[in-house]
Amino acid sequence: MNRARATIISGLVLLLGRGRRGPGRGPQGAARRPQKPGAEIAVLLLLGASALSAVGFVLCYAFANDLPAENQLLGATLGLAFLFLAAALIVVGLELVPSEELVDEYPPLEHPGEQQALVEALEEGGSRFSRLGLFKLGLAGAGGALGLALLAPAVSFGPLFRVGDFLGTPWRRGRRLVDPTGRPYRASEIQPDNFYDAFPEHLSASQKEQMAAPVLLVRLPPGSLRLPPKLRDYPAAGGIVAYSKICTHAGCAIDMYRAPLFQPVEPTPAFVCPCHYSTFDPATGGTVLFGPAGRALPMLPIYVDPQGYLRAKGTFDGPVGPSWWGVRIYRQHAE
Repeated sequence: MNRARATIISGLVLLLGRGRRGPGRGPQGAARRPQKPGAEIAVLLLLGASALSAVGFVLCYAFANDLPAENQLLGATLGLAFLFLAAALIVVGLELVPSEELVDEYPPLEHPGEQQALVEALEEGGSRFSRLGLFKLGLAGAGGALGLALLAPAVSFGPLFRVGDFLGTPWRRGRRLVDPTGRPYRASEIQPDNFYDAFPEHLSASQKEQMAAPVLLVRLPPGSLRLPPKLRDYPAAGGIVAYSKICTHAGCAIDMYRAPLFQPVEPTPAFVCPCHYSTFDPATGGTVLFGPAGRALPMLPIYVDPQGYLRAKGTFDGPVGPSWWGVRIYRQHAE
């Protein structure tokens, strides 16, 4: 009798529990929300606008020198890219992410019908965004374009991507030193207390603008040379030495030479950069005497050929240009 009573009560509880359906629910008790194709299209359009804005930033950065208001365009395109992406994500969160809450109590036993209702609810949430593939494609396009836009300014750093421009030199063994007009220098023409601009022979006007092309020539008393051990085999031109014309501080062209008239009262001969007055001693391997330069001028080894012309023995003993270009970690090589 007690067992029959318990069976009847359990059946009534189960029937009452299955009959409690909230308003607006489907036959299986899962909440239904109408699909919103307009929101889906809006998300795709916003993601496309974000990608186009990011691509616009890259194009503006690439052609910044030809634009009348490059800073304003760069800021507008990058800002719009992030703005459209944020708007797309907000629409997804508010309109397309399922947010149903099932308030039915769990039945005491597992029932296939209830399990099917849960599966349908989950499937409905996934199918609500019927253009899921397009959404993923749009999100990937917007994210990729934004990543490209953020990496675009790194190209301006230069050495990380174009080290050849900083490491290659037009100097090689046997190349004659010529004046700015292309006439080869003879050793007898290099007079004390003066300095001369020199270039590699057979260079065009545009090639002479290369950073490692110009050098400074001076003649010093051979007895005054106090070169470090690694450079003692370099001078074989009767006291004539050659150094890079590019200052190692900020990349300015050195165009001043200090030649004392009353030795030894006045300072020693030196190259002086006009930008920040970095001063280099040609007698000691281009070492820094004064100023903000962080390292010595690179020296070009030269010799005198049987005809009396000055020729290069090879390339510079170190990298040309400022230390902040990051060229310390590389070695110069002839092109």
